[in-house]
Amino acid sequence: MDIPTTNRAVVATASGPVDVLTDVELDVPTPGPRDLLVEVRAVSVNPVDVKLRGGALPGGDGPQVLGYDGAGVVRAVGDEVSAYAVGDEVYYAGSISRPGSDQQFQLVDERVAGRKPSSLDFAEAAALPLTTITAWETLFERWRLTADSTGTLLIMGAAGGVGSILVQLARQLTGLTVIAAVGRPESGDWVRELGAHHVVDRTALVEEVAALAPRGVEYVFSPFSAGMVETYTQVMAVGGSVVAIDEPEGVDTLPLKWKSQGWHWEFMFTRVLHDPESTAHRELLDEVARLVDAGTLRTTLTTRLSPVDAANLQQAHRLLESSATIGKVVLAAG
Repeated sequence: MDIPTTNRAVVATASGPVDVLTDVELDVPTPGPRDLLVEVRAVSVNPVDVKLRGGALPGGDGPQVLGYDGAGVVRAVGDEVSAYAVGDEVYYAGSISRPGSDQQFQLVDERVAGRKPSSLDFAEAAALPLTTITAWETLFERWRLTADSTGTLLIMGAAGGVGSILVQLARQLTGLTVIAAVGRPESGDWVRELGAHHVVDRTALVEEVAALAPRGVEYVFSPFSAGMVETYTQVMAVGGSVVAIDEPEGVDTLPLKWKSQGWHWEFMFTRVLHDPESTAHRELLDEVARLVDAGTLRTTLTTRLSPVDAANLQQAHRLLESSATIGKVVLAAG
């Protein structure tokens, strides 16, 4: 395939509401030594996209390409690339320090891209990388769980992007009992389908968790932590711990001390930013692709829009801002 001379993209022209997302044409980027030039076939939208667009653009104000999930076809490679060749199908979350996937052609370091699951189309694959890396690192790096680990895991926001894959990973790859906290009946149906052992109403959390785990749960996953520390101390067992992925202002974790409980942070871009030589994300995504193709894991795509343009990205951002989405919102190229 001949690579076009122009690169269709959507940029955030500045920090602000969804209408700052605008269609533009950019130059097609040139791969660096370890880069893949990917023709992007699908992207998914994550809370990080909404947050950055709304007021914290990573490179300061000015037009920037967001999007930290993508799936596509390799169209060119850098001089030192060894893992991929032109024509390979890949999926990835990329790096927050580089232009994102909301464009026709994107540069991605080969060390953070995995081979797309062959059983999924591009949109189904694009739903997975960022949330799967987050969930995997939560279970197997922050908590250091194994296939033999037991205990009880409470997943807050279980029907969301990370929760939807965390339910599957915990159920399929550990011995944990999975309790999913949701706010709506349809969310409960979704997480049961994904494998949750129990579903609780987040508005009656303390009472319903106590009925299932009288001595408390060992693990709590927290995507929305503001005002929740006291509640977590109540639902957790002595020595239990939280992994949080949000950024609550002024969070006070001192109440956890009285039951010797812990608080950990998970940020999936940590390794990309601080250990750029690592191939851990590629290896993780390759393993997830194997699990998907074996039928152990499934895509979390629930809403598909097309094409990848400003109008559809604005719609996707609004859906995430509503806090009413289940699974992942994905845009597929037309």
